[in-house]
Amino acid sequence: MTTEQQFCQQFMEKPLDFLANELGDLLTSKKLRLTTAESCTGGLLGSTLCAAKDTPSFFGSGFITFTDEAKMTLLNVNPETLAKHTAVSKATVEEMATGAVRVSGEDVGIAVSGYGGPDGGEDGTPAGSVWFGWALPGNKVDSALQHFEGECTEVLAQAVKYAIVALLFKLGYTPDSRPEH
Repeated sequence: MTTEQQFCQQFMEKPLDFLANELGDLLTSKKLRLTTAESCTGGLLGSTLCAAKDTPSFFGSGFITFTDEAKMTLLNVNPETLAKHTAVSKATVEEMATGAVRVSGEDVGIAVSGYGGPDGGEDGTPAGSVWFGWALPGNKVDSALQHFEGECTEVLAQAVKYAIVALLFKLGYTPDSRPEH
């Protein structure tokens, strides 16, 4: 198990409001701002961030792009990417994350696209499969595929939590690196 997998496993047990506040504190301490590009989660990630303390200091905008057309129009996802890889793919979430950063002018982007259920993709991708993309400082882009169990609302809640936990790791969070409150 990688260090990132261990970190995510440990922090997925934490309450969502705690994680959102920790992410806000970390972004603020690093003078970074975040944008989101959501498909299957339909704004759940953005609303979670809006419930954190001092949201305007770290979160400026979020995009809900459920359809391929919205991904192309709002985030400049290449139609060829969608045709070749589908909306639920590594290539698409990476373009969504970088597109959200480019359009919003923020420093960091999180993209989420998947199948919450009850149905999976027409290509055979099972329900509970969710791709994540992160556009990070220094033009770094990262992505990951996760498979979550449960009803649709449970899958989406786990996806939001994972998006936040993984970003905490990618930005170098440690419990003892927390800014003083």
